[in-house]
Amino acid sequence: MRKQVAGFLLLLATRTLAASDPVPRWLEIHSAHFDVITDSTEKQARHVAAQLEQMRTVFRTVLLHPVSDGPPIIVLALKDRKDFQSLEPSAYLAKDQLDLSGLFLRAPDKNYILLRLDADSDHPFANVYHEYTHFILSRSEWLPLWLNEGLAEFYQNTRIEQKYADLGLASPDDILLLRQASLLPLSTLLTVDHSSPYYHDEQKGTIFYSESWALTHFLILNDRENHTDRIHDYTVALSHNEDPVTAAQHAFGDLKVLQKQLVDYIHKGSFSNFRINVAATVDESALHAVRLPTSDADAVRADVLVYDGRTKDAQALLETVLREDPKSALAHETMGYLKFCEGDVESARKWYTEAVQLDSHSYLAHYYFAAMSLQAGTPTPPEEIEASLLASIRLNPDFAPSHDTLAQFYGLHEEKLEEAHRLSVRAMQLEPENLTYRLSAAQILLEEQQFPAAIDILKNAEKLAKNPTELNTVQHRIAQLAVYQANYVQYQEAQTRAHKAAAAETASPPK
Repeated sequence: MRKQVAGFLLLLATRTLAASDPVPRWLEIHSAHFDVITDSTEKQARHVAAQLEQMRTVFRTVLLHPVSDGPPIIVLALKDRKDFQSLEPSAYLAKDQLDLSGLFLRAPDKNYILLRLDADSDHPFANVYHEYTHFILSRSEWLPLWLNEGLAEFYQNTRIEQKYADLGLASPDDILLLRQASLLPLSTLLTVDHSSPYYHDEQKGTIFYSESWALTHFLILNDRENHTDRIHDYTVALSHNEDPVTAAQHAFGDLKVLQKQLVDYIHKGSFSNFRINVAATVDESALHAVRLPTSDADAVRADVLVYDGRTKDAQALLETVLREDPKSALAHETMGYLKFCEGDVESARKWYTEAVQLDSHSYLAHYYFAAMSLQAGTPTPPEEIEASLLASIRLNPDFAPSHDTLAQFYGLHEEKLEEAHRLSVRAMQLEPENLTYRLSAAQILLEEQQFPAAIDILKNAEKLAKNPTELNTVQHRIAQLAVYQANYVQYQEAQTRAHKAAAAETASPPK
C-alpha cells in the first residue's frame, strides 16, 4: 500500500564505454530484467543491477509465483540524497517525513525503482523489497490485506548474498511497538480491507502493519519448525472463495488459541530467521554500461516527476529536453501524459500523435494516442484508433490496457463482440487484480446479452473493491444487470407468446 507510482524507458545508447573513457554523467545498463540508469559509476551500476537480479531470483523462488514481469522495471540509481530528492514524491519532502533510501513506484503501464546510493542503512533495499513483494503478489487478488502486507513486511528485511539469502530477519521497530500496544483481535486483523481505518488511519495503520508482520513471521517460522504448511492451506482455501476468518479457522485452528500464541511470540526473547541456498549469482563483469545522453536521462526523470504528481518540475525539465532534442519520442510521450493529467486532452493527443510519428515501435505511444483520441473533442477516424491499439498489442502482447481499450472500442461500436470478449478476458488474465477490467468485461457480455455471465464476473469482482465507492459501483452495476436480465426475459417471453398466437391464428381454418 506504500506510495506507488511508475515510469518507463525505451532508449538505446550508441556505444559501450571503453575502459579508458572518463565517466559520463549518465550511464545505462541493461540486465536480464532491469534497466539501470545512474549518475554514479559503472561499478555501482553493475552492482545495483546484480543485486536486483538476485532479488528477483530469490523472491520468485520463495514466493512461488509465475515469472511474468508485466511492464518493464526501470531503476534510477542516484548518487546522493540531493539527486534522490529531485525525483522523490513531494509528500516525502515535507518536514519530519521518513528519510527514504529506496522507493518502488508502480502504475499499470510502468514501473520505477528509485535508489539512493549514498544511504547509510542496514537495509538500503528494504522499501524496494517491500514493494517488489507486492508487485509479485499483485495477481493474487484473493489474498487478504493482512497477509499481503505481512508478506511484504516479512521479506523487506531479506539479506541477499551471492550464494544464499537470509529471510525472516526480525524488525526491532515492529517488536517494540507491539510490546507496548494492544493487539487487534485476529477476527478484526483478518478482515481489514482497503476501506478500513486500520489501513488508512496513521496510528491504527501502524498497529495493523506491525501485527500483520508478526502473525506472518510466526506462521512461516512455525511451519518451518513443525514441517507444516498452514499458510499454503490458508491461501488455497481463500482461492476457493472462503472468507478470511473461516479459512483461518480451518487452516490455523481456534483463533483464540492463535491469538494467545501470537502474544507470547511477540514477548519472547529472540526471533529466528532462516537461510536458503539459491543460485542467485550474477556475473557483474558481463554487464556493460553505455553512455546515456543527458537529454535522454532527463526525459526519463521528467516521466518520473509526472507520475509523482510534480507536474511543474516535469514541465520545466521537459521544456529543456525538447529544446536540446526536439525529436525525443519519450519527451513527447511524457508531455502527452502531463497534458492529460492537466485535463488538456486535445494537447495530449497532439503530443502522442507526434510521439508515434517519432517512434512507431513504442507500444505506449500507440496506446496513449488511441486512448487520447477516444477522449478528444476532435474526431479521429475509427480505423486509426483501431490500428494504433492493434499496433500496441503487437508490440507488447502483455500490456493489459491495450487489450481492454480495444475491447471497449469494439463494444462502443457494437462490432466484433466475440473478439472484444476475447480481449477483455486477456486483460483480466494479465491483471486479475484490476477492477476496471472486470467492469469492462461485464459490459461486453451485456452487449452480447450474456447476463448471467456478466453478473458472475461482477460478483467475483466485489472483493477487488478497495473502498466503499468502488464497492457501491460494482453492486449498483450488478443490480442494473439483474433488471436488464429480468426485462430481457420478459421481452423474450412476450415475443414467444406473440409468435405462438400468430402461428395459431395462421393455422386456424377461416370461418
